[in-house]
Amino acid sequence: MHQPAAPPVVLTIAGFDPTCGAGIAADLKTFAANHCYGVAAVTAITIQNTLGVRGYAAVAATTLAEQIECLMADLAPAAIKIGMLANRESVEVVAGALERTPAAWVVLDPVLRATSGAALIDEPGIEAMRQRLLRAASVITPNLDEAALLTGMPVTNEPQMHEAAVALHAMGARAVVVTGGHLEKPVDVLFDGAAATSLGGDRVRTPHTHGTGCTFSAALAANLAQGKNLGDAVVQAKAYVSAALRAAYPIGGGSGPLNHLYRLQEPVRPKNIDPAPLPEYTTR
Repeated sequence: MHQPAAPPVVLTIAGFDPTCGAGIAADLKTFAANHCYGVAAVTAITIQNTLGVRGYAAVAATTLAEQIECLMADLAPAAIKIGMLANRESVEVVAGALERTPAAWVVLDPVLRATSGAALIDEPGIEAMRQRLLRAASVITPNLDEAALLTGMPVTNEPQMHEAAVALHAMGARAVVVTGGHLEKPVDVLFDGAAATSLGGDRVRTPHTHGTGCTFSAALAANLAQGKNLGDAVVQAKAYVSAALRAAYPIGGGSGPLNHLYRLQEPVRPKNIDPAPLPEYTTR
């Protein structure tokens, strides 16, 4: 009996969000929606609902190390996405694993604070991320606040996003995407070590934005796992997030999640109709 070819495997190393709008659950939905097979190593269990984060419990460093080692002994991920790490011990475990078994693509989403302001990693963990994990990352995807915390410089507008991207590259990341979804006119800045590219987009007016950062980085990892070049992978990840925001619906009493699986609800497109064009972007 003929067996279908397996899709690319993508590993997420991140925390679990009980609402499934962010973290590992969102990553796995995003991988599936973008034609990859997701596997996961859990770093922390968060206590949260759509109204906010109440706390979290970090997984023991030895348990995290064993999860990663067990998966890597059996699978060869085409890409690895890293999200919430909770503490210095987890950062050290992940950095050590990547040093022993380098991956073709490592997408680091430096989850430092919840939208409510609650810390999702301790201060020693942030410093360990600067010192060890940035060097292991193929591409890092901080938002404005995360870029500011990592670099120690203000990041509130597009010129400062360019400066932060260059600084993060100098700190070790091979490529940087500073995401500016919180700006009045949304724009992301990609710096690949040679040129900075501004990626514009239209604001999607919805309160249901929980998990946008996790989803963007997961979609980026999935696109890279499929062999797309960095620029195309970023643009297509942005397009996916925008569509998932437009299709979002209310869950709970607070900020609901994106609709990661919106494509399952779309009518089948006739084969003779071209898909919608990707967003345009300009290089500076």
